[in-house]
Amino acid sequence: MIPIQFPEPTFKIVQQNGQHQIWDAYRKKYVVLTPEEWVRQNFMTYLVQTLKYPSALIALEREILLGTLKKRCDIVVYNREMQPWMIVECKEMKVPLSENVLDQVIRYHLAIPATYLVITNGQHTFCCHMDKFGGKATFMQELPVYP
Repeated sequence: MIPIQFPEPTFKIVQQNGQHQIWDAYRKKYVVLTPEEWVRQNFMTYLVQTLKYPSALIALEREILLGTLKKRCDIVVYNREMQPWMIVECKEMKVPLSENVLDQVIRYHLAIPATYLVITNGQHTFCCHMDKFGGKATFMQELPVYP
């Protein structure tokens, strides 16, 4: 497990249409504030502010096709050559990071072959390096430095 200390939140939260909405500075719009969205926004802030990942090379809610099914990756980080470098799957805090969650991000990896796969629920975070040739996953002790 990788320890994450999120920056102090400074999010803009409003009430609209009977729902709490949070300003997503990366997508430049308000989105419904679900427990999963809270984790996604905090993790994005951590990647950009703490680890200095370039926000311009990060996609949120990227749609992919798995066979005929449309799915969405929570966060996809690209390298400077615009190749997928990391996929992040966020879950709400009360969802345990089980083998099913890891299997989900591995399925996304089939559509978007990235070097790193991350699963997080805001309290626990795991990252694995995917071997390009053998498909072997090696769990890491910390998130990688952006290249």
